[in-house]
Amino acid sequence: MNEAEKRIVMNRLGRLAWLMDDFINIPGTKFKVGFDPLLGLLPWLGDAAGSIVSSFMISEAARLGVPKSLLLKMAFNIIVDALLGVLPLVGDIFDFGWKANSRNFKLLEKYLEKPRKTVIESRLFVVILIVLIVGFVVFLGTVFFLFFQAIWNAINR
Repeated sequence: MNEAEKRIVMNRLGRLAWLMDDFINIPGTKFKVGFDPLLGLLPWLGDAAGSIVSSFMISEAARLGVPKSLLLKMAFNIIVDALLGVLPLVGDIFDFGWKANSRNFKLLEKYLEKPRKTVIESRLFVVILIVLIVGFVVFLGTVFFLFFQAIWNAINR
């Protein structure tokens, strides 16, 4: 993809991020909201619709040649937005501040400006995420093992 095509894609993604996260100024404040938190007010369906629209940015990033580690980091932003967004009230408040689309657009801009640094940071993020997930699974496994062991010991007394 040549530079002119990249600019067109980035302009389109910038507009998408703005529409989803920042196009409405809240009067009397410096806060902005977009369609994503407003869609999130519709239980489940709104968060799903917002995630589908947000996923378009990941597909466009892949077309731009963004490395998988950065795509994973972008997907993580959308997943966090979707998972926490389904929680009643807390999720709605979270939706107004997380702004996954703006985060992902900034990641893309950063990648296009400083690809090497951004790739290193995204790979580090992936490694940390994997370590945290493995640690969480081991922790849960240990808790369940100890729980069932305590039950087993209580039954066999």
